[in-house]
Amino acid sequence: MASQTEENYLKALFNLANEENEVNISELAGQMQVSMPTVNSMVKNMQKNGWVIYEKYRPVTLTKDGQKAAALIIRKHRLTEMFLVNKMGFGWEEVHEIAEQVEHIHAGKFFERMDEMLGFPTVDPHGSPIPDKNGRVQEVNYVSLSSCKSGQTVTLAGLTNSSTEFLEFLNSRELSLGKELSIRSVEPYDQSMVVNYENHSSETLSEKVCNRLLVRVIE
Repeated sequence: MASQTEENYLKALFNLANEENEVNISELAGQMQVSMPTVNSMVKNMQKNGWVIYEKYRPVTLTKDGQKAAALIIRKHRLTEMFLVNKMGFGWEEVHEIAEQVEHIHAGKFFERMDEMLGFPTVDPHGSPIPDKNGRVQEVNYVSLSSCKSGQTVTLAGLTNSSTEFLEFLNSRELSLGKELSIRSVEPYDQSMVVNYENHSSETLSEKVCNRLLVRVIE
C-alpha cells in the first residue's frame, strides 16, 4: 500500500508524463516543490514497488502498474469532487482541497458506494474524465475555445485550469459546464472573443481565458 507521499508523487508523475510516460527529474522536483536529492531518493523507493523505472541521468518512466495506481488515486479525487458538488452542495471552486485529503482513504467500498450514489459519472465537476475501477481513462474530444471561429456555437465541457481564482472568475461571469456559447467575433489584435450565452450578451473573454476553456463544437 502506497504512503500518502508516494501517492502524491504518483499523481504528479501521471499528470506530467509525456506520450512515452517519461518525466524529467527536475520537472518532478519543481512540481513537488522539493530538492533533487529528495526526488531521487523517493523514485528509488518507488522503483522497488514496480511503479517506476529510473536510471541516473535519465527521465523517470511510469510503469503500467504505476499508471494504474496513479489513475485510481485520481479516480478517488474526482469522485469525491463530484460527490461534494452534486450531493453536498459545494461550489466547484471549493472542492479541490477537501478531495486532496479524501483521496488518501484506503477503503474501496466507500468509493464504490459513492460512485453508485452519483450514478456512475464519467467526468468530474470541472469536466475532467474519471478513471474507471481498472484505472482506464476515457478519452474526451474537447478543443480549446481559442481554436474556434466567429459564427460557431459551442458547449462548455471542461477546463485546462481549475484553480480557485479561475473558477471564481467563471462564477462571476456565470460560466459553468453545459453552457452554450455563440461566438460573435474574434479580435484579430489580441484574439479575445465576444460571445453570447444565457443571460449574457456581448461578453468579452480574453485569449488567456479562452485557452483555458474546453468546448464541444455544435455541428
